[in-house]
Amino acid sequence: MRNLRLFTAALMLVCCGATPALAEGAGIEWDILNEEVKELYRAGKYDRAVVVAQKALEVAENSVGADHPDVALSLNNLAVLYLHQGQYASAEPLCKRALAIHEKALGPDHPSVATSLGNLAGLYRATERTEEAKKLERRAERILAMKR
Repeated sequence: MRNLRLFTAALMLVCCGATPALAEGAGIEWDILNEEVKELYRAGKYDRAVVVAQKALEVAENSVGADHPDVALSLNNLAVLYLHQGQYASAEPLCKRALAIHEKALGPDHPSVATSLGNLAGLYRATERTEEAKKLERRAERILAMKR
């Protein structure tokens, strides 16, 4: 259950909206879908939240392209929902893709990279890959400790 608390915090972080570093985001439809994902998540309606999160991902990819940070946010949201459902095999590629997008688009030391690292670390802990998780957690902590 401790690991799921990490995912809860991550979902709240990643659902908050477009990445401020990029002026053009995925648009109002994407924002509305993310708000719905948050509401469904809070209500524990994970199955419905997954459907809406998949739609948000589709909207983001169609609006801003596959390598935009808003796509990474959508990937993280969907991954967190899968993690809550114990669908680790579905969550892992999403976490990894989100991390890669954040690193490429925002740089290796951006706070959004730390969020993606935390999600992947949580997945590794949930699947008993503790050493891999610790490595990612240390990197995330270093990023978050940086003065901006």
